[in-house]
Amino acid sequence: MSSPSKPRILLLGEIEHEPAREEWQALSSLAELTSPKATNRAEFLKECKRGAFDGVIAVYRTFGSASITGRVDEEMVKALPKGLKYIAHNGAGYDQIDVDVCTEHGIHISNVPTAVDDATADTGVFLTIGALRGFNVPLVNLRKKLFRGTAAPSLGHDPEGKVLGILGMGGIGRNMARKLRAFGMSVQYYNRKKLSDELADGAKYVGFEELLKTSDVISLNLPLNTHTRHIISTPQFRLMKPGVVIVNTARGAVMDEAALVAALDDGTVASVGLDVYENEPEIHPGLLSNEKVLLLPHMGTYTVETQTAMEKWNISNVRMALQEGKLRSPVPEQKDMAN
Repeated sequence: MSSPSKPRILLLGEIEHEPAREEWQALSSLAELTSPKATNRAEFLKECKRGAFDGVIAVYRTFGSASITGRVDEEMVKALPKGLKYIAHNGAGYDQIDVDVCTEHGIHISNVPTAVDDATADTGVFLTIGALRGFNVPLVNLRKKLFRGTAAPSLGHDPEGKVLGILGMGGIGRNMARKLRAFGMSVQYYNRKKLSDELADGAKYVGFEELLKTSDVISLNLPLNTHTRHIISTPQFRLMKPGVVIVNTARGAVMDEAALVAALDDGTVASVGLDVYENEPEIHPGLLSNEKVLLLPHMGTYTVETQTAMEKWNISNVRMALQEGKLRSPVPEQKDMAN
């Protein structure tokens, strides 16, 4: 009697770091490794429909793979192999995946939560200090060979004694809180649920509107979904302290960029530190032209150590799916989903 064929696992995107590549190749003892030839969504859907991925039970996908496949939505899920059970997403945010649709089709989703915390929080700290101190204006002038500028730049502000309001006190938010306390900031937060005293670590739990009204710096650290899209827009800016500083390392669309530009123009918002944008890689021209805005091109997890750790974590999700029939870090929406 012939032995049953191995299951297949599909790689969408690249595994870029050698230690993780070795772990990926090691999965070949458990499954056949495959990847698409497509370079765009239409080609990928055709590959799916002609059976190129039949037998695939698990997918490893990267954030960048969306440039080939597009969003994992109803159309995509219907085209994927009927036996697909697991999608392991290499990232903390997974707004590229329609979790509700996947749940309806019995597909389990995982993300990479804690591996991103340090690097993303470090980026948030950089943007917080940079925006408070107004460092972007002299940085721009220095590269124009104007040193500080033809006129002295406005004085910045010290972080000491300022109130940091964290919207979304997950792993990254808590990491930022811990690090910015070292700069003398006090911390308050708003979450869907109040944290235990141990997790809050001294941070004060406040209501959403109170956080907006009383924070000197507001850091956005919440996931993007239908409930959080444009959670910060014109009505929210009107509640904020004049001269507030905004930092966003989460997802661009949790904030209405057009409303942000208007709030910067009228002085409600003094300065901003952004790593994410509503329509990446496009950036609102009103942000690009405003020197009070400190910009990074989505660099939050852009370190060798963090990206290697993320890849290895995501591979561990695939391995556990193959060996144990479950995921190491299922997304919260599916915490009660049966295997």
